[in-house]
Amino acid sequence: MNDALAPPTEVVPKAAPRVGFVSLGCPKALTDSELILTQLSAEGYQTSKTFDGADLVIVNTCGFIDEAVKESLDTIGEALAENGRVIVTGCLGAKTAEGGSNLVKSLHPSVLAVTGPHATQEVMDAVHQNLPKPHDPFLDLVPQSFGVAGLKLTPRHYAYLKISEGCNHRCTFCIIPSMRGDLVSRPIGDVLKEAQALFEGGVRELLVISQDTSAYGVDLKYRTGFWDGKPVKTRTLELAQALGELAAPFGAWVRLHYVYPYPSVDELIPLMAQGLVLPYLDVPFQHSHPEVLRRMKRPASGERNLERLARWRELCPQLVVRSTFIAGFPGETEAEFEHLLNFIREARIDRAGCFAYSPVEGATANDLPEQLPAEVREERRARFMAVAEEVSAGKLRERVGATMQVLVDSAPALGRKGGVGRSYADAPEIDGVVRLLPPEKISKTLKVGEFTRARIVGTEGHDLVAMPF
Repeated sequence: MNDALAPPTEVVPKAAPRVGFVSLGCPKALTDSELILTQLSAEGYQTSKTFDGADLVIVNTCGFIDEAVKESLDTIGEALAENGRVIVTGCLGAKTAEGGSNLVKSLHPSVLAVTGPHATQEVMDAVHQNLPKPHDPFLDLVPQSFGVAGLKLTPRHYAYLKISEGCNHRCTFCIIPSMRGDLVSRPIGDVLKEAQALFEGGVRELLVISQDTSAYGVDLKYRTGFWDGKPVKTRTLELAQALGELAAPFGAWVRLHYVYPYPSVDELIPLMAQGLVLPYLDVPFQHSHPEVLRRMKRPASGERNLERLARWRELCPQLVVRSTFIAGFPGETEAEFEHLLNFIREARIDRAGCFAYSPVEGATANDLPEQLPAEVREERRARFMAVAEEVSAGKLRERVGATMQVLVDSAPALGRKGGVGRSYADAPEIDGVVRLLPPEKISKTLKVGEFTRARIVGTEGHDLVAMPF
């Protein structure tokens, strides 16, 4: 047969390499995962949340407390057992074992590569070495991304915005600076550019995160950056104001997390009273007694926190405060713990979480005298939570009868059977929710990612129950 007349051979396109991805740990680790996933997609790799059918697996780990370390190591072991080709990144990747060797490599020597946190390029280098990229990153578009903001692992209607990396503090119970380094603030123009892309892509709640949001710009001496042709100081106040102004045309929320209680925070409260950013502060107090805070080497003194909270609420009565605390810190006396319980009652913290102190390898608190028995630490944590939940339940009951704006997170059958959402007082994953009843009006529908007005009709544990209208 004449070759010129032969039917053309069908060219079967080669499937793009598939990378399984597991993201563990806090929202800061999540944003690292988003950067890596964005780069993977830009270079033509397929990604999935499972190991099934993956050519290799990336595990972004957490290494902060013992439970997180165990979860990370178990996940790495599972990935190796099911897939065999694993790249490890994140905070656990930066930890060393006895003798100075890498902890992950010593326990799982067959992993392909190990990097520390915020190491997108190192991860991509490891991927390229073990699974060559299929396309030119400059020619391929990223589906389902938010433009310059890249891919997100969160539902499309909310997203985390990391404004800085690392921390300048040396709290005795914490090893984050040894894993993530000192504070490095992102250029304010880059932050605002990403925020704009997120709002334009449909994000209706922007959650601002860092290790210390109040310290944003300290490392840059608050130098002036530029956004939309205008000068903007690299500082938390100016950033919050600019984010609020960007969010306004979209009717979107801006929520601030990890805000240390420095006096400068007073300047943020008027923005909340004006509605520019949500009247919500996530403030990691950790304790109330000055001596315990001194042993913790916390950056903000606790002597005036009650006064500070009272002043904030005077300026913005609708303010909601959530915080985290540690019970059973080395040397904590019963009197110091009672001081903490009284603080929770007087401060009327809306949402409070508590950890029983747990030694973390490498933390200087391990060397403090008067380490408390585990049963005492756990008993104090339980007592703390009983008081905190009583305070929180009382504050929730005060909302019954009020009308609130609710961001819908779930609405099966367009909400005809009800749904689940959150008010300004509820950050995703860590606070309560608003359980939405089936609307009384047949014409009323609920849509995920949209706001609805609802009347609070009751409480249910940590949650509110509301009737949408």
